[in-house]
Amino acid sequence: MQIELVADAEGKFAGHVAPMTAWETLERDAAAQLVDVRTRPEWHFVGLPDLDALSRAPICIEWQMFPDMELNADFDDALAAAVDDRHAALFFLCRSGVRSAAAAAAATQCGYAHCYNIAGGFEGDKDDNGHRGGCNGWKHDGLAWRQ
Repeated sequence: MQIELVADAEGKFAGHVAPMTAWETLERDAAAQLVDVRTRPEWHFVGLPDLDALSRAPICIEWQMFPDMELNADFDDALAAAVDDRHAALFFLCRSGVRSAAAAAAATQCGYAHCYNIAGGFEGDKDDNGHRGGCNGWKHDGLAWRQ
């Protein structure tokens, strides 16, 4: 399986991919998984990727725990409980792509072979007015999501 990378991950994980690349891979590869590492309030109030058309749901595991934003000490165990296949393509998603890059690197260190960060995340980078959603990211690219 060839996945188009948008940037180098400096060897920490498989690479950064565009949201559409993640979606297309999830469409054609039943073993691939989307791992949303945002916080519970983000899932509930901002929304979630909607993978119903792919007959699956995102795997939701906080990378940092709300409200203090401490690293989730159980992240590795939670990922292992959710994903058996260490060779499946895993696409990590957060708000803008920073936390998910760290999570992809951690998952790679835990032995997952194909960990990708979704560039731009769910909401994307801030625009010139400090607003998200207008530059890049899952929602900006018109991919399915629900609130």
